[in-house]
Amino acid sequence: MKKILLSIALATSVLLAGCGDKTYEAKKINPATDICEICNMSIANEKYAGQIALKNGDYKMFDDLGCLMDYYSTMKKGDLGEAFIKDETGKDWLEVDQATFVYDKNIPTPMSYGVIAFKDDAAAKAYIKKEGAGKVMSFTDLENFDWGA
Repeated sequence: MKKILLSIALATSVLLAGCGDKTYEAKKINPATDICEICNMSIANEKYAGQIALKNGDYKMFDDLGCLMDYYSTMKKGDLGEAFIKDETGKDWLEVDQATFVYDKNIPTPMSYGVIAFKDDAAAKAYIKKEGAGKVMSFTDLENFDWGA
């Protein structure tokens, strides 16, 4: 009887562990096949790439943060798993809602939106100090930003 109860308890704990929040990870960009969901351009410059992981397992790819935000603004938020953007160096994926951004109309991005991502506020401010221009923005600022390129 103890073995049966132990087996039931073990099976239940395994099933409950599978019900936890799903984690999402950014996928590697394939410049030969990945195209932007909004503008249909190839993602030739991965430094500015973004992607949205949907809860159903699909991924939407973007060549510029502005395109990602265009898609984000019209999607059902219940479908969102996670959104990712490359940091300014092009090396690391950041969760869009956790990143800090810099806007300047003269920052060259694939679709000329002029917004780039940083891992934190300090890195964004260091960029502005070095370049002598730019405005620090949060994800909330991006949601209300006039993306007219």
